[in-house]
Amino acid sequence: MLNDEQIILGCLKNNRQSQKELFDKYSSVLLALCTRYARNKAEAEDILQEGFVKIFMNIKQFSQKGSFEGWLKRIMINTAISIYHQNIKHYNHQPFEDVENYNHYNEDDDIIEDEYSLDELLKLINELPDGYRIVFNMHVIEGYKHKEISEMLNIDVGTSKSQFSRARTYLQKKLKEYKKETTKIE
Repeated sequence: MLNDEQIILGCLKNNRQSQKELFDKYSSVLLALCTRYARNKAEAEDILQEGFVKIFMNIKQFSQKGSFEGWLKRIMINTAISIYHQNIKHYNHQPFEDVENYNHYNEDDDIIEDEYSLDELLKLINELPDGYRIVFNMHVIEGYKHKEISEMLNIDVGTSKSQFSRARTYLQKKLKEYKKETTKIE
């Protein structure tokens, strides 16, 4: 298997084998990232495919400074956001009234992460309304600041903070409901 530098050099020459090596090496990591931003697996695969097209077309812009994997992830995140903006008119939005009862955050309700598996948490995160899910992922998982999120999504900083707060409260409520359900089953 080629190292990243060799893969990049091959991709700069449009070498199909190098492009395949790049895809094989990073597709599973990048698909997992896309899944966090997509509504379903098919949409995540579409984001991945479009993201790889952008990677191959723009690989000459990678400056060899910083992490190559980080550069790839940023392209995938930007692709996911772009696809979200393109498709927003087609999504069925959850009315605000349906989620307004999740807007009362209480510090005592902090999520205790050790009580839930990663799969359980990811499942519930993927059930968040689109705006909440995207901001939550960008802030918590990717580590972006609200100012960066606002610039990338073209929203106010306050909107980013509000979406995050509502996502967190929504998740806490859902985790409590989930815990009650699983406790009844046991």
